[in-house]
Formats: sequence, structure tokens, C-alpha cells
Amino acid sequence: MIYLDNNATTPIESSVAAVMERFIGEEFGNPSSSHRLGKVAKEAVQDARRSVAELVGAASEAEIYFTSSGTESDNWAILGAIGSSNKPEHFITTAVEHEAVRKTFDRLERSGHEVTRLSVNEEGHLDLDELRRSLRSNTFLVSVMMANNETGVMFPIKEVSEMIHSESSAVFHVDAVNAAGKVPIDVYEMGVDLLSISAHKFQGPKGSGALFVREGIQIEPFLVGGGQERGMRAGTEAVHQIVGLGAAAEIAKDMEQMDRIRKLRDLLENKLISMIPHAYVNGTQDSMKRLPNTTNISFRYANGEIILHLLDECGIFVSTGSACNAYGNEPSPVLVAMNVPYSRAMGSIRFSLGRQNSLEDISRVLDVMPEIVKRARSLAK
Repeated sequence: MIYLDNNATTPIESSVAAVMERFIGEEFGNPSSSHRLGKVAKEAVQDARRSVAELVGAASEAEIYFTSSGTESDNWAILGAIGSSNKPEHFITTAVEHEAVRKTFDRLERSGHEVTRLSVNEEGHLDLDELRRSLRSNTFLVSVMMANNETGVMFPIKEVSEMIHSESSAVFHVDAVNAAGKVPIDVYEMGVDLLSISAHKFQGPKGSGALFVREGIQIEPFLVGGGQERGMRAGTEAVHQIVGLGAAAEIAKDMEQMDRIRKLRDLLENKLISMIPHAYVNGTQDSMKRLPNTTNISFRYANGEIILHLLDECGIFVSTGSACNAYGNEPSPVLVAMNVPYSRAMGSIRFSLGRQNSLEDISRVLDVMPEIVKRARSLAK
């Protein structure tokens, strides 16, 4: 098996699974309980909170709140910031956000709020002048992803933050779900107010995420009930999920593997473009401005779903875009926003490498891809 769909999810690290198993089994206590089992669980949750705080550069573990997913973290950041206010507000986001952000703003728009969606150019880059023109005195919140999950294109978060905070009083949220574990994150260096991550994108468990809330930023509680998460998210903590996130965060802090992965990604990308006619990279040609593990390549005159299934038959697993959306016969909204022609967009494949991938994996993909694309093009006629 060759797994190249790590932007959808990553294989859980064995050390992460081991610590989770301990808190599913022998250390099963409720962190709110006063006895020994409860205290062990509470300490484990706090250790995980410290690990996540270190991963994102938070000033204090008190700025980290645990959630069930990156989607919840995104929803909470945006909807929690606006709270129960019925006053129409102005929001800014981009045309290429993940569905968890995009659809949250769709909901706000239907509720009477105004949403500006920043465009991207053909390489997937933002126009900072457009952001400057869009900021208003009543802009309430700006949400910009750190890196696009389909193309890997990274946005200049620090520059975006400086512009937002110098020219408005808006809160700045960053969806860093697909950036965490692949590139360094420092929320204070970048000037971020709210930031979302998800464990399963960096060798942790599914169903575990976190939201960074900068000290002084006010958001409404997500769930009400008991006093868990300092009264901000009620419900007994899923200790095994949280310690899994913490253990994965410790692994994700080590960026040494990313240089190796970048070289493998570049090899795969460059060889495919040179070996296969009418193959194009979607996103910036500057690979240093993309996540080190991601390449999105269009094979013109072929159908991406056919390529995916032919690769699947070879034991190679990739995707045609976001795992959180099924496009059917429509191209990815991200590629549409980048003005990628339909004949290219429908033949796009995302290869997203992980820490487990090797040179042998890449060699195998390069061996089979020319014939697979040729076959897919013949079937698409």
C-alpha cells in the first residue's frame, strides 16, 4: 500500500495509539473526579494542553481549548466570536477556504450579515490590496486559511495580520488544520487571534482538535452545561482523544522530516510534469510557497476520478480534492476560483505525502502513472 492522501488524514503513530489505549483502559477516570483516577486523567489533559500550546506558539496553555475536530474549531471561532449579537456585521474570508469555514459564512450571510470573499489569482495567491480595500470600520472578523488543503498554497499570514490590525479592529482567525505538523506555527509571531487545528492531520486520532484563543479575545462558549474547558465547552472530556492529540503534537513539533518530504514531493511533481504530456501543477510554481508535502496536478483530457480508481487498483491512494466534499461532475471550487480551465480541473489529482512515505513509494507511482493517465484519457473520449 502506498498512501499519498495525507491532507485527508494521516496514519496514527504507534506511540500515539499506545498512550490513547492507556486512557481507554487502565486510566479511564473522569478529569472532574477528585479521586486518584480523576487526577491522573486531569493531569494528562493538562499535559496535552501544554504540548498543543507549544506546537502553535501560544503564550499559555490557558489559550488552548480542546474540540472534537478542526470543523468544530472553525465553527466555534467564527460563530463564537459573534456570539448572540443580532447586529449585522461585516466579515472577510477567501474564495478558497475549507467547507468548514466557507459554509459557516454562507450561514451568516443567510442570517443577514455581509461577507466579502477575497479572490485568488491563477497561482492561488491572495491580492493583499484587495484585502486592504475590503477592510471597513465595521469589519468584525477576518478568516484566512494558513495553507490551502487542495493545492498546498500558503498565504502570507503575518502580512495579512499586520494589515488587519493596523487598519481595522477585526478579529483574525486562521484555519491551520492542514498546516500544523508540516510548517512551523507561531501564533504570536504571526499575529493571530484565533487558530484551528485537528489531530488527525498530523499522526493523531480523528475526532480531536483544538482552538487557540489569544488572551483578551472574547468568544462565546460552544457548549453549555458543566465547567469543562474553563466553562467554554461543556461535556466530559474525551481524555483518550485529547492525550492522543497531545502525543501527536509532540511528534509534529519535529520539522526535520519535512525537508525529506519536500524533496520527494518535488521529485514526484517534476517527473510527472516531464513524463506526461499536458500535465500542469495547480497553484504557485514556487514550491517553497506551498506546503512541503502537497502537489495538485491536472492531467488534461483525463477524468480525475478514473485516474484515482486506476491508482487504487495498484494499491496507491490519492484524492481529487478535499475529502470533505464530493464534487460529482463539477470541478473543485478551489480550482474554479483559480480559473483553472474545466478540461484541466476535471483531471486534477492531489498527491499529499506523509512522514511514512519513501523514495520507493515515489518510484512506484512514477512507474505506473504514464500508463494510467494514457488509459484514463482513452476512457474519457
